[in-house]
Amino acid sequence: MVFASLEFLTLFLPAFLLAYYATPRSLRNATLLVGSAFFYAWWSLKYLLLVMALTVVAWGAALAIEAATDERRKTRLMALAVAVNAACLAWFKYANVVVVSIVELVTGIAGAPQGWEAVIVPIALSFTVLHAVSYVVDVRRGVVHAQRDLLAFAAYMAMFPHLIAGPVVRYRVIQGEIRERRIAPSDFGRGARRFMTGLAMKVLLADPLAPLVATVFALPAPTLADAWLGCLAYSLQLFFDFAGYSAMAIGLALMIGFRFEENFNHPYLAVSIRDFWRRWHMTLSAWLRDYLYIPLGGDRKGKARTYVNVMLTMAIGGMWHGGDSWNFLVWGLIHGAAISVARAADAREIRLPQWLGRALTLLVVMLAWTVFRAEGWQAALNVWSGQFGLNGFAMSHRVALAMRPLVWATLAAALLCVAWPALPRPRGVTWWSAAWPVGAFAVAVIFLAGQATIPFLYFQF
Repeated sequence: MVFASLEFLTLFLPAFLLAYYATPRSLRNATLLVGSAFFYAWWSLKYLLLVMALTVVAWGAALAIEAATDERRKTRLMALAVAVNAACLAWFKYANVVVVSIVELVTGIAGAPQGWEAVIVPIALSFTVLHAVSYVVDVRRGVVHAQRDLLAFAAYMAMFPHLIAGPVVRYRVIQGEIRERRIAPSDFGRGARRFMTGLAMKVLLADPLAPLVATVFALPAPTLADAWLGCLAYSLQLFFDFAGYSAMAIGLALMIGFRFEENFNHPYLAVSIRDFWRRWHMTLSAWLRDYLYIPLGGDRKGKARTYVNVMLTMAIGGMWHGGDSWNFLVWGLIHGAAISVARAADAREIRLPQWLGRALTLLVVMLAWTVFRAEGWQAALNVWSGQFGLNGFAMSHRVALAMRPLVWATLAAALLCVAWPALPRPRGVTWWSAAWPVGAFAVAVIFLAGQATIPFLYFQF
């Protein structure tokens, strides 16, 4: 089930909220778990069992870690739980691409061997693994106590607002609310507003750009205008799609008594690539820092090791996203290299003018988004060749046909929304900030009624 669907808006959400508020507070974790299980089972009951199995592994491992008296045994138990989750993720994400790569290397023939049944990547697996690993590691570090109530822990792991595509919600952030929570009318109102804002971002700003993006990235030889227009459209589509999902998740959480951490902070206004990662998918950035970069040694073991740790962290972060090709590894390495260059520049106290820093950051980010979006390495090379002017300069006929008035209007509105925080604007107009989400939500619902449901982009990761 998708947040941006009429089934969710008109059936699931009203029914769930009625049941949730009618449930005594002591039983709301059970209602949350049942509702979340139904939400996931709408897509696949089989893979719901996988999510539940990983939940039980993390819950049992944490209890065993806390009960152990030997420090080495605690560490071994933690490592075993992490390995189970990592192996599960690696199998579902990379079984197909590893088999295809081996066959192509040995035989020179692209494609999977005859008889190979493609492995389907379950939705929610990536974020389930992040939540399970952070919980087990935090219990080992003594940051949190193991949750003894399996139902309460399962409600945290399967909570439908963050289940499919985040934000990454560490157990320690909401452990108090898992035990007991109250829902103030003001929190419900703020949550509803965030939810409506997120839906508008997804339906009105992200979805109309999808046909243009698909057209450009399918071209065998896009021109300079084609490639940069398609990359710009994808950069905006991905941001408003994922930031819209995060806003909806945060809003839904507030409506049921939870406070999630923010996930985006105007990332396209970043003045450096390091600043970008403090603003983009912030909960994942913090996870990579705390559970990969710092355990690898961070910047505590010399300059050379610091750069190695940066590259490893971003490479693993890239592979966490992907599975159908090695493009995501390349995307991670691009960001790792850019962060390493930025660290070296900071160490030498090289300071760029703010406008130049923003321009260079956007250039790197958008070139990296090209390989992130492309379906395969050759497709990425095709668009990159266009971005560097190797296929001509003028807009092609196919792209010109895709540039309908709605697409032009959406691009303009999306760019304005991205730049808005940096623009001077009048103060004191409070009614508009309260009213526009309602109007935008109504228009978005009208759009939904006239089109097929478009899944969120991060569902595929």
